Amino acid sequence: MKRTAKAHWSGNAKEGKGELTTQSGILNKTNYSFKTRFVGEEQGTNPEELLAAAHAGCFTMAVSFALTEKGMQAISLETEATLTMEGFDITGIHLSITGTVPGINQIDFETITKLAEQNCLISKALRITISSQAHLVL
Repeated sequence: MKRTAKAHWSGNAKEGKGELTTQSGILNKTNYSFKTRFVGEEQGTNPEELLAAAHAGCFTMAVSFALTEKGMQAISLETEATLTMEGFDITGIHLSITGTVPGINQIDFETITKLAEQNCLISKALRITISSQAHLVL
């Protein structure tokens, strides 16, 4: 399986503007810019917000899968992912989950969430090697 997303950018770093489009179409020419990323003066998204959303979604699904394997089903799982940046470095992501799950105790729920924290695909992706390829149009 492969998933794709495209980014377009025009202009310089601070005054330029970009658009993000995903294969599914859920993001379709969605605005991103210096202002949406660092200032908050415009409507739009930013890479760090999207990473936090992806991590929250992946982690929550991983918890649901683990519960299913134990014969349980959540009534509700809600995760907030807080991505922390210091300067131009992402220094961490904190995942806070609240669950309503019949038949589980706090210790077992924490055990499941710790395993999901380490093993969801986005957690694993944050530890992989990245490669790139460049094509210049003259």
